[in-house]
Amino acid sequence: MAVFRAMFSRTFSAATSPSLRVCVVGSGPAGFYTAEKMLKAHEEAEVDVIDRLPTPFGLVRSGVAPDHPETKIVINQFSRVAHNERCSFFGNVSLGSSVSLSELRQIYHVVVLAYGAESDRVLGIPGEDLSGVHSAREFVWWYNGHPDLSQLAPDLKNTDTAIVLGQGNVALDVARILLRPPSELATTDIASHALAALKESSIRKVYLVGRRGPVQAACTAKELREILAIKDLYVNIKQDDLQITSADEEEMKNSRIRRRVYDLLSKASSSGQTHPSSGQPELHFTFFRKPDKFLESSDKSGHVAGVKFEKTTLKASAGSGNQIAAGTGQYEDLKCGLVLKSIGYKSIPVDGLPFDHSKGVVPNIRGRVVSSYDVGQPVDGLYVCGWLKRGPTGIIATNLYDADETVASISEDIKKKDPASEFASGREGLLQLLENRKINVVTFSDWEKIDFEEKRLGSLIGKPREKLTNWKDLLAK
Repeated sequence: MAVFRAMFSRTFSAATSPSLRVCVVGSGPAGFYTAEKMLKAHEEAEVDVIDRLPTPFGLVRSGVAPDHPETKIVINQFSRVAHNERCSFFGNVSLGSSVSLSELRQIYHVVVLAYGAESDRVLGIPGEDLSGVHSAREFVWWYNGHPDLSQLAPDLKNTDTAIVLGQGNVALDVARILLRPPSELATTDIASHALAALKESSIRKVYLVGRRGPVQAACTAKELREILAIKDLYVNIKQDDLQITSADEEEMKNSRIRRRVYDLLSKASSSGQTHPSSGQPELHFTFFRKPDKFLESSDKSGHVAGVKFEKTTLKASAGSGNQIAAGTGQYEDLKCGLVLKSIGYKSIPVDGLPFDHSKGVVPNIRGRVVSSYDVGQPVDGLYVCGWLKRGPTGIIATNLYDADETVASISEDIKKKDPASEFASGREGLLQLLENRKINVVTFSDWEKIDFEEKRLGSLIGKPREKLTNWKDLLAK
């Protein structure tokens, strides 16, 4: 820690001494966009970005699919922010266990929570805890080499069928990874353990199941085109499911994205084969079905063998203008050996933080944390950005606009109350606290050593990087 301090304690002259000390919790897009905008808006600010992982960049590293390298280019921008002399990154620092929220609020003038959503919504139906039932987040973290899930080991060998619940972009991502030829993934930064498992996978058939119809599918046209373009893929969509109502037409009239998605699905349905050939990978879009229970295998106790679905129909939702799925009382079973639930991420509350459990977000007004939406009284010096602020929606760039709003609120509050009049130890106070607790802090310089090693290992096998996927290796750098 002494060496760490020598390298990373910034020296300011009296004229440039930071009068605004800011801590951003979370180093994903929301965190780094917030840090960048705070540094630009306030020349007197010193910004520290902390993260519970040893690696920065959040979902850009652990959420973006390995075959989407263009999406990860934003890492270059975030790295420039981290190199700013008024900014520091401290990894392996966990809010709650390494340092509490109340302690951060004592140490810093401003605390911005941007730690995203690291848990999952649940369906709450029988059999959800059966082996072979995973959240899409767990599967994504597994193939992206997240150190928490590198040992997940989903069983891809003992079944030829997987069911993906949901039809959003994450659902399409996991389906594409299951169906795409492993040879095409071998030149990406996919984790080596995942690539090895996919090479031995027996899965040839994937069902993408949605509660509503093709007009309401939550994916984007770009993601849909990509999965439909998989080499030698058989695509099955029932013609009856493509029949649309006047309410569907109204939805498409109001949403260009929904029109494009529907048109792509219609085209895929009419231009494909009528039956799959032997061994051909199959993608089945299944609409108007909601899961009722997970079925247990009679041969393998405690393991999933299928899903019982209730057929649905669409009904108008009062006031919203949207259509919702309603059960019909008719059921059917689909057999499978793997289920991936892509039904939404969920943020996790921490002690001392107001939290709206129904919405899965921190109650806030334009980024200002409030004790509750009813009271609307801002919590002094505490702000929120990203998924924790608005819920797990949008793309990476959505966090840019989100950060704009939060930083604007911070700036308005600073004008009303001069932070320089209140003492805050900031970086020095945090480092002292972490040193006392013997926390093995990972700096951005340490991350760059990890980055260099991953790229070196990747170059030996024709990959952009070979990720270090366990805590021990990441903390050894």
